[in-house]
Amino acid sequence: MAALELRHLRYLLAVAEHGNFTRAAEDLHISQPTLSHQIKQLEHTLGVQLLDRTGRTVRLTDAGEVYTDHARRALRDLAAAERAVHDVHDLSRGHLRLAVTPTFTAYLIGPLVAELHTRHPGIGLTLVEMAQDRIEAGLLGDDIDLGIAFAGPHLPGITATPLFTETLSLVTAGRHPRASPELLPVRALAEQQLALLSGDFATRSHIDAYLADHHIAPRIVVEANSIQALTEIVRRTGLATVLPDAITHDHPHLTPVALEPPLPARTVTLLQREGAYRSTASRAFAQLTHDLVDTRGYAPPR
Repeated sequence: MAALELRHLRYLLAVAEHGNFTRAAEDLHISQPTLSHQIKQLEHTLGVQLLDRTGRTVRLTDAGEVYTDHARRALRDLAAAERAVHDVHDLSRGHLRLAVTPTFTAYLIGPLVAELHTRHPGIGLTLVEMAQDRIEAGLLGDDIDLGIAFAGPHLPGITATPLFTETLSLVTAGRHPRASPELLPVRALAEQQLALLSGDFATRSHIDAYLADHHIAPRIVVEANSIQALTEIVRRTGLATVLPDAITHDHPHLTPVALEPPLPARTVTLLQREGAYRSTASRAFAQLTHDLVDTRGYAPPR
């Protein structure tokens, strides 16, 4: 009986993912006959059929479903163990995998990465933007160490630590002509031409819900999937947008105009997988995140 090796698990998971031996073999950079032989070897070792090869697509058997679930967890735990072994507690080196929802790259990520590099220049960083549901799935799959997103219903196994409260306002290139020194009635938005984030941003859904709640039919003349594009458009036109107030802190040519009633605030959170190994790098990043939030004066979480 052949000894079970880690490659057998990786090969099985590749076939399960692709549903096809040829594509799985290409992805693994091995020949298709070699892959087939290794899977048969695994099935022989376990004494059970893991794959149903009778259809056009290769599918997992019931036994295969159970086995691959455990195999994924085993490989994830082994990867975490390897990172733990190589973790350096004096922070002279290390690596952090961070994911954020898109709006945070406009005001939070730059200062955070600058602070990380200043304090711990030996720590490498992989940063990705993605939707919140993908962040949580990535954390559960051990593809990500930490995420920054919003409070709300989370997937089982995700823990969320509140960081600060994010507020949003109307944003113009100068004081809005209809605004009082403090507030602009929400009904005034019905007359305002707007440039807004596109629908693939959670922030846009947040804005749409607010407008619908107050029976405002917005005059949207520009939609963009880039905050940088929006800030430039607002700066050079008479259009207004709606963005987190923190973004205007770094753009002196933009003016936040508070609305009455205000847009609902959102709690920004630091996400991680419950019970996951926390490297020295991830603990250090969590601490400097809290420090930076305090330094920049963001509103505390509610």
